[in-house]
Amino acid sequence: MIDLYTAATPNGQKIHIMLEECCLDYREHFLDLFQGDQFRPEFLAISPNNKIPAIRDSDGPDGQPISIFESGMILLYLAEKTGRFLPTEARTRIEALEWLFWQMGGFGPMLGQAHHFNQDALERIEYPMNRYTKEAGRLYGVLDRQLAAHEYVAGSAYTIADMAIFPWCRLHGRQGQELADFPNVERWFHHLAARPAIASDMARLEDREATFTPESWSNLFGREQYQRR
Repeated sequence: MIDLYTAATPNGQKIHIMLEECCLDYREHFLDLFQGDQFRPEFLAISPNNKIPAIRDSDGPDGQPISIFESGMILLYLAEKTGRFLPTEARTRIEALEWLFWQMGGFGPMLGQAHHFNQDALERIEYPMNRYTKEAGRLYGVLDRQLAAHEYVAGSAYTIADMAIFPWCRLHGRQGQELADFPNVERWFHHLAARPAIASDMARLEDREATFTPESWSNLFGREQYQRR
């Protein structure tokens, strides 16, 4: 049994998609990030960076329980555990991992910054809003060019790279982007959104616009994030 510690965010949805696609037995534990659940000692024991998602697998590689944090690592672990959604041939495997790391290193962090400065920041500051909105657009362009020649991100097969990238595209409006400006991304996005493992509960897993209180904003972006633990 896999315990998934998550929230309705793009990074959380990645792992839900993979678990559903692989038909694995799992239990969801939704954390209220606004209330500071991510700082509880029992969660920090499996996710020392106080970020979701994290998993605890009762049947780890050696038959013993294992805890894993970081969404890219969790996807890779589950792909290797199940033998699914990651090619075994060296070249295609490398390409899938390239795009997984591209998402982890750029497409997620930069789009997250665009989202933050456009939607969540207490002050509307023109420079970071323009900087991250433009960088988000550049990255969508990179993805669009890749998908111009491929059905899926890493070629002809659906992989964990697609699962990692898709949830971030759901929030394109908050990143200052229009999918219609990237027709190959738009085609791919709607194709994936129709998959049963994704379509079944898209609304439940979507990161909704938030109404912050001083406490919830501090838990997500302010003093609570930087408290020494």
